[in-house]
Amino acid sequence: PRPAPPPGTPAPPGGVPAPPGGVPAPSETPGAVAVPPVAAAATPAAVAVAPVRPRPRPAALERATNPAAAVAVVQVASAAAVARSPRPQPRPENLRRRNVVAAAAMVPVQPDPGAITGRRGALCGDPGIRGETIAPIAGRIRGCGIERPVRVTEIDGVRLSQPATVDCETALALKRWIDRTLKPEVGRLGGGVAGLDIAASYVCRARNNQAGNKISEHGRGRAVDISAVRLKNGAVITVLEGWRDRQHRTLMRALHRGACGPFGTVLGPEADRFHQNHFHFDISRHRSGSYCR
Repeated sequence: PRPAPPPGTPAPPGGVPAPPGGVPAPSETPGAVAVPPVAAAATPAAVAVAPVRPRPRPAALERATNPAAAVAVVQVASAAAVARSPRPQPRPENLRRRNVVAAAAMVPVQPDPGAITGRRGALCGDPGIRGETIAPIAGRIRGCGIERPVRVTEIDGVRLSQPATVDCETALALKRWIDRTLKPEVGRLGGGVAGLDIAASYVCRARNNQAGNKISEHGRGRAVDISAVRLKNGAVITVLEGWRDRQHRTLMRALHRGACGPFGTVLGPEADRFHQNHFHFDISRHRSGSYCR
C-alpha cells in the first residue's frame, strides 16, 4: 500500500483529502480505475463544442408536408395564369363549309323542318316514293353537294337494295322509268319486279373516277346506277350477264332504251369500259336531247 501523506499535505486537485492512516475515502468505489487528469480536463472542452444546425428544408418538401403552403402556391400560380390567359373570342362561322357550299352553287336557304328532322314516308310530293328527307349535303370538293336531298328506299312497291341519296327531280325520273318501262317490260316474268340493285347514287367524285375530269352528276345527287333487276321468284338479272344473255338481252336493251326520256344521259355496257356491269342514269340535259349509249 502507498504510504499516507504526512499531515497537512494538501489534497490532489479535484480529489478528496484522504483520512489519516491511508484509508480510502468513502466516495471512492472499490476496484474503480482512476481517471487521469488529462482525460478529466478534456471532457468539459468536448461538451463546449457548438451543435451543428440542420440545413433549411427544400421548398418542395415544405409544400408536401405543409398543405397550407401548397394551397398558397397554387392560388398564386392560378391568379397569374388567369392574368396571362384571357378568354378566347367567340368562334366564327365555319368559313370552309360556307365556301364549299357556295362553290357547289347551292343557295344557303333554310330548309323546311322535315328536311332536318328525317321525316319518313312519301317524298317529293309523290306517295309512291318512300324514304326520308335528310339535311343538305355540302361536298368535300368544289361542285359537289345537294341542297334538298332525299334518301329513297322504295318506289311503287319496288324495293331498292340500298337507299339512293338523290334530289327530288332524280327520284321522280326514276319513278317514271319504273312505271313506264321497267314494270311493263318485265311483266309476269318471275312473278314480276321485286327490286333493283343500286350500285351508286350520291358520291362526290369526278366522272368515271378519273382525275382531271369534271364532277360527275353523282356528285350533285342527280344520278343513279342500277346493276341488276330482282324478280319476285328470287331470280336476279344482272346488267353484266343479262346484256349479252340470249334469254334476257332483249329485256335489258328495252330497259336501257326506255330510260332515254325520263333521264338526260343513259349509259350501258356498250358505252365504254366503265359501264360494263351497270346502267348509268342521270338527269343532265343536252342541246340535242337525251344522250343514250
